Amino acid sequence: MKKKHKFSTTFFNSRVTTTVSITLVLFLLGMIIFLSFLGMNLSTYVKETLSFDVVLQDNISEYQIKNLQKQLDLTPFAKSTTYISKKEAAAKLVEEIGQNPEEFLGFNPLPAIIVVHLKSEYANLDSLSRVENQLQRFSNTIKATEYRKDLLQSVNENIARVGFFLFIVAVILLFISFALINNTIRLMVYSKRFNIRTMQLVGAKKGFIRKPFILSNMLSGMIAAVIACGFLYWLIYYVSGHVPNLRDMVDIKLLATVGGSMLILGVLISWIATHWAVNKYIHADTDDLYIM
Repeated sequence: MKKKHKFSTTFFNSRVTTTVSITLVLFLLGMIIFLSFLGMNLSTYVKETLSFDVVLQDNISEYQIKNLQKQLDLTPFAKSTTYISKKEAAAKLVEEIGQNPEEFLGFNPLPAIIVVHLKSEYANLDSLSRVENQLQRFSNTIKATEYRKDLLQSVNENIARVGFFLFIVAVILLFISFALINNTIRLMVYSKRFNIRTMQLVGAKKGFIRKPFILSNMLSGMIAAVIACGFLYWLIYYVSGHVPNLRDMVDIKLLATVGGSMLILGVLISWIATHWAVNKYIHADTDDLYIM
């Protein structure tokens, strides 16, 4: 009875140790997954703050302006449009430089414009070149289109660099996570290596021997993923309260995707690592069972 109690305690302790180890690894992996998806959302957010100006012809009617703005709103590249009249443009210039150009020129030199905020997939130089070609059909109302090519190119290059860095970190951490979980499970299976050999001696098939180990560790992976998600969601909630605009980029879909990814990785890595570890002792010679 005492021996049985000792076995149960040892099994419980090894199960807790395995679950805690997998939880810590999945928490770190979950952070990288979250940052990767957050980076994608941030990339979209930044790109959609970019815009270009549609400079309008002089002396066009209000009807023409409204009709043009309506047509721009219907285009696939426009997220939103804002009309700025000549008077509004002059008022903004006065706020910026503190001087009204009409006072020394005798007229308002600033044109009326429509500011077009782009959808993220069109915020690149190639797409804007095509957009300019499309706008040529409005030559009777549009004088020119203006945008900062250097800023657009710089934003896209920086986003690409950050995305590549996060991808490399995620791949490295994935390999490290697999190695850590694999070692943890191997140590747990090692303590049951003589049980595996006993099952072989009584004629148990390989699949029958592997099944309880795999199911047990997959359950540990699921529990670890749930716990890791809980800690990660708490951390995200805490940080979002101190970082402006972070909550605007974190939605239920993002959290569900991160949680689902952690759950899948926890179960999948646990299954693969257990399969390999059990197979090692199934195919091991009897003498090898006494070697760590």
